[in-house]
Amino acid sequence: MAIDLEDQYDKIYRYCYYRLRDRERAEDVTQETFLRWFASDTYRDRNQLLRYLYTVARNLCIDELRRPASQPLPEELPGRKRDPLLSIALRAELDRLSPEDRELVLLRCVNVEPMGVLSKLYGQSRFALRRRLNEILKTLRDALE
Repeated sequence: MAIDLEDQYDKIYRYCYYRLRDRERAEDVTQETFLRWFASDTYRDRNQLLRYLYTVARNLCIDELRRPASQPLPEELPGRKRDPLLSIALRAELDRLSPEDRELVLLRCVNVEPMGVLSKLYGQSRFALRRRLNEILKTLRDALE
């Protein structure tokens, strides 16, 4: 299976960053995720790489969040520059979502993961997941208007 490790690394880093909201901790968790993948022979030859990486990253982020000494959200998030007022409003609305809904928005809208991958990750049908995502996005759109 040929994969673009750099692309996958960026996706896992973004996922960890948005969960942890700390650059150094996200880098550490991302590195640990890939170290565990390299050490594992189980998922290397299967088509479950993304599912494995996100599952490991999610569990490591949860462990990291359980540790004390969490730091506040930095003013600038990595990525493209946006309108500051819209960014603040969007961040506030995203914080109102449940952690699972925020994670789904991140994976689909930021990391652009296919619905098939997400449906396997969440254990739901693609249609149920798409309906859930559309409801979340409609709620965000309505709140931002």
